[in-house]
Order: sequence, then C-alpha cells, then structure tokens
Amino acid sequence: MLFRKVPLALLLSTSVLLAGPAWLGGALSAEAITAPELRGQRTVQDLQPDMHGRDLKQQEFLKAELQGYDFSDTDLRGAVFNSSNLRGANLQGADLGDVVAFASRFDGADLRDARLRNAMLMQSRFRDAEISGADFSDAVLDLTEQKALCKRATGSNPVTGVSTAESLGCR
Repeated sequence: MLFRKVPLALLLSTSVLLAGPAWLGGALSAEAITAPELRGQRTVQDLQPDMHGRDLKQQEFLKAELQGYDFSDTDLRGAVFNSSNLRGANLQGADLGDVVAFASRFDGADLRDARLRNAMLMQSRFRDAEISGADFSDAVLDLTEQKALCKRATGSNPVTGVSTAESLGCR
C-alpha cells in the first residue's frame, strides 16, 4: 500500500482517506497525527492552583483534576475540559467562549461574570454554581441543566451587557 504524508492543516480527523488517480488504483491512505500526539503538543506544563489572569486559549484539560483552581479573569477561549473536575473552581470573569466541556463538573464553581458564549457544555453539571452575570449566549447545555440554571439566573454580564436569564433562553 502506498503512503503519502499530508500537511497537518489538511487533516481534520485522526484518519484521512485520499482519492488517488485511477492509474494508482483508487484510494491512497494518509498518515495522520493521532489524538494523543495532538494532546502532547498542547499540554499545559505549568498547571498550578493559581492560574489567575493567564492566557490559556485552546489548551486541553482532559480528565483534569482542577477542583478549587483559580481561573478568574483567565482567557480560556477554545479550551477543552472534557471529563474534567472543576468543582469549586473560581472562573469569575473568565472568557470561556467556544469552550468544549463535555461531561465536566462545575458544581459549586464561581462563574460570576464569566463569558461562555458558544460553549459546548453537554453532559456537564453546574449544581450550586454561582452564575450571576454569566453570559451563556449560544451555549449548548442539556435541557435539565438549562432549566436548573434558569431558576437562579440573575444579573447581566459587565462586558457583553447580556442578562444571564436572556443568555440561557429562560422563560
């Protein structure tokens, strides 16, 4: 079988099949960087309980134990928190736009004035999280979590001006 290297920019998944010219017999396989290799390139080496105000855009925190960590005023746009524990974490004023946090725990977290625009938060939990002034505009949440958050949605985000209740689509 003929293997051909493909630039990383062309790879959108962990495996790629390229259609080859008819004289080469059809499809060619491509080498691809696997997910663990990608994670190795983006791992935060300096993970400390005080991450206040840092630039952590597009970092990956997979199955990370971040309970009680201080991410206040941190730029976390595009970060990934899949299956992570953020219980009691301080995310006050953090920019969590375009974050992916699948099956993560935000129980008791401080999300006051945080911006979670376009965040993917499926199967994540927010029990007892402080959400006053948080902006969830266009975030994707489980319906049960959205309803629970609506019951305690107060305030408006000081940066975006959007009310928490409005951003959650509360009725």
